[in-house]
Amino acid sequence: MGSTLFDKIWDAHVIHETEDGDALLYIDRHLIHDLHYWCFGAMKEKGLAIRNPGQLFATPDHSVPTTVRTIAEIPEGEMRETVEGLQNYAEEFGITHFPITDERHGIVHVVGPEQGITLPGLVLVCGDSHTSTHGALGCISFGIGTTEVMHALATQTLWQRKPKAMRVNVSGRLGFGIGGKDVILAVIREISAAGGAGYAIEYAGPAIEALSMEGRLTICNMTIEAGSRSGIIAPDETAIDYVRGRPYAPEGAKWDAAVRHWRTLRSDADARFDKEVDLDGGAIQPMVTWGNSPQYALPIGEPLPDPAGESDPLVRADMEAAYAYMDLAPGMVMSDVAVDTVFIGACTNSRIEDMRAAADVARGRRARVRTLVVPGSGLVKRQAELEGLDKVFADAGMEWREPGCSMCVAMNGDALESGQRSASTSNRNFRGRQGLGSRTHLVSPAMAAAASVTGRFIDVRQLGTEA
Repeated sequence: MGSTLFDKIWDAHVIHETEDGDALLYIDRHLIHDLHYWCFGAMKEKGLAIRNPGQLFATPDHSVPTTVRTIAEIPEGEMRETVEGLQNYAEEFGITHFPITDERHGIVHVVGPEQGITLPGLVLVCGDSHTSTHGALGCISFGIGTTEVMHALATQTLWQRKPKAMRVNVSGRLGFGIGGKDVILAVIREISAAGGAGYAIEYAGPAIEALSMEGRLTICNMTIEAGSRSGIIAPDETAIDYVRGRPYAPEGAKWDAAVRHWRTLRSDADARFDKEVDLDGGAIQPMVTWGNSPQYALPIGEPLPDPAGESDPLVRADMEAAYAYMDLAPGMVMSDVAVDTVFIGACTNSRIEDMRAAADVARGRRARVRTLVVPGSGLVKRQAELEGLDKVFADAGMEWREPGCSMCVAMNGDALESGQRSASTSNRNFRGRQGLGSRTHLVSPAMAAAASVTGRFIDVRQLGTEA
């Protein structure tokens, strides 16, 4: 019996395994953001040192206002405390840190791949559930809790139990205007928000292989929204070309050796998966969520479902509650729904390809509602400005911001008011996620920009624009 891609990487990192199946894993690289800055102080109190500072990388993102460029500009209070605290501890402990004054600064799940910190074949962790993002480059990556953050800091290891294996095969060819966000929303709709619980998900098939790295990163980012902590895609020439020349990638002979190894990182033809899911990529349409879970998604032109047709009483009750909270009703179509705010950004969709897709829709048009465009890092921001995308957004009346998590988490000054509705490229549409009483609808960057320039949800293909 052959091995899955996940098996191969996992097995290479097991230091010790107990009789009941718990495994002590070696952690190659550890990312940390501002919300866990206080872990350093807790370690000092316990007399603990960082086991391998060279494998730890920090950047503030959650608490950073997207209207500032220095710590001094952050208002006094918790936001400044977390950003400043991370910087101070990074200096004290001697770890690599990308402060907000550094162009390399940004959202941790954008910075990791961008800097070559994320590489095929590694085990990478971060105290954030969307660490699944990094699996797009062919590594095992997963989010960890506070206790695990400290364990990884002190030992460069973690105790874990190996998950089951699921493969999601996306066949065919994605159509015009369809991107990674549409794919992952279609997957979550198919398997549910709990469908991946207990599994590591490998994404495969022609539609996945044809995606850019940005599209793959989006898909793996929202694996946690499918219930799984870890999503992974086999590294191929697209991944290798993406990594080549990045600051923390191997060089010279080490690069050549690494590439030879990476090309072996594929699931064997006879590898066994505990579950397989098949989707026709050619049938995927531009998607939008309507409820308070990413599983409540549907093609933009499809009527909202009737809870009466749901056999599970718990799901039926959840749907009815979602309709009440979102002020929607069965049978409506989302293209009749107006938006108050558009947010283009977050670790899901804030890379240069996402900025280009949104700009293609915005070019020559005017925003009809408040629209925030937030690049995922200073390097994305610079590239977008070199291409003139910032001017496209400004000419359209959209707000071009500094890097950060922004409205995805609504803890940094960017938020919706109660009752307001957003078209958002973020990853979660939970109640109050973007502000108390907020109503969030998840869409692709192109769909978000289309909502901005029309003031309502609309099939971006009607504007003749790619995703």
